[in-house]
Amino acid sequence: MLLITVKTSEAQSLPEKKEMFSWDSLPSIPDPVGFAGSFAGVANEVLIVAGGSNFPNGGTPWNGGTKTWYDNIFVLENPGAAWKKTGKLPFPLGYGVSVSTPQGLMIIGGSNAAGHYSDVILIHYRNGKIGTEKLPSMPFALANSCGALVGNKIYVAGGIINPSSPSTEKLFLSFDLESKRWMQLPTWPGPSRMLSVAGSDGAGFYLFSGTQLTDGKRSYLQDAYSFTEDKGWQKLADLPFPVVAAPSPAFCDNEKKLFLFGGDTGKDAAQAAFLREKHPGFSDSILEYNSDKNEWSAAGRIYTNSATWSPVTTSLVVWENRVVLPGGEVRPGVRTPRVLTATKK
Repeated sequence: MLLITVKTSEAQSLPEKKEMFSWDSLPSIPDPVGFAGSFAGVANEVLIVAGGSNFPNGGTPWNGGTKTWYDNIFVLENPGAAWKKTGKLPFPLGYGVSVSTPQGLMIIGGSNAAGHYSDVILIHYRNGKIGTEKLPSMPFALANSCGALVGNKIYVAGGIINPSSPSTEKLFLSFDLESKRWMQLPTWPGPSRMLSVAGSDGAGFYLFSGTQLTDGKRSYLQDAYSFTEDKGWQKLADLPFPVVAAPSPAFCDNEKKLFLFGGDTGKDAAQAAFLREKHPGFSDSILEYNSDKNEWSAAGRIYTNSATWSPVTTSLVVWENRVVLPGGEVRPGVRTPRVLTATKK
């Protein structure tokens, strides 16, 4: 049995702000079920969503459904266009790290039915066609990690090495886009974790929340850290509540404030198998982190026209001056093809 502990503080104590985002949507991903754990980002100014998993034909984990991974690559050339299925990954994959770079969309690690991977693949889009290129692999196979681009380096934190591992990893890696070399770096001064939210303000890397797995026991975390090459790791103010598997990386605005959208607070985690279709869904709260003041505030809510459509296990992409949340999981085992967008007011 999976044991779960949750430690949260009261969100009501947060400074309240007006709704800071206006919400809309893009065309839905062309699949009736949708995907969780997809890779997503931008290459040559187009939006790309690749891979991921679902339970096809109405399946769920509790009715005998089989989790299936995919290799599809979908492209949206502009907000008014229709999605095009224009290529395939080298193999089905999901639940890795997505990073948009000047060279294209990098997808790092991940998993499928066969296990976890250390592979790194660059997806580019040229002359209306998808291409993939294999880059140097990570030194470890990892899934459910988080990562972000800071300058010319990608940082990857945490994760889990294989599907049956009883514990999460306390690993911190960097990949230099110029030398194309991986390095293992000192880790943050806190627990191991997976399903965290990464962040970047252009100068430093941020690590928010996540869940620690220890001997099969899952603990939801509220801690936060920043990393720069000159100062190393710094402990930040704790989040007001966990944001496990929230869309990653966090959105950074022009004032270098970081915004976290939704996530799993853990409040229904212990009863998820019992609740099944009655699970109320995940958090729709938006948190703002002000690094100058080292404090958190409430920045509104995810508006979806439905109490159950706040997605987790999806990437956050900045495209065409908007935040994009493509697909994801909206209740345990339930995906959505919907693509939400947010624009800061």
